[in-house]
Amino acid sequence: MSNPKSHKSHHHYQPSTATGNSEYEAEEGDPKVWATFNNSFKQVQSVLDRNRHLIQQVNENHQSRMHDNMVKNVSLIQELNGNINKVASIYSDLNSNFTDACQQRNRRDK
Repeated sequence: MSNPKSHKSHHHYQPSTATGNSEYEAEEGDPKVWATFNNSFKQVQSVLDRNRHLIQQVNENHQSRMHDNMVKNVSLIQELNGNINKVASIYSDLNSNFTDACQQRNRRDK
């Protein structure tokens, strides 16, 4: 069975023509849009990685049953909540960017 993560696209970049349209752009879309998406997904992954670490800390503190560690969990859980809001905000912005890109492409293609 093949590993989906190891699958690589075999598309080749072709420079834009004077109008800004190229076969690459027609097939792949605007490279700036993809860069924005990529950046957003990297931000989300970074926050999710931090949350994984926070959850591990919360679990360890809880299992210790020490008062000071339980008190620390309050701020750790608050940070988790803030991070969840960050992820939701990034995805909301991503949705807006995607919608805008689709609308611009539809206008351009008409």
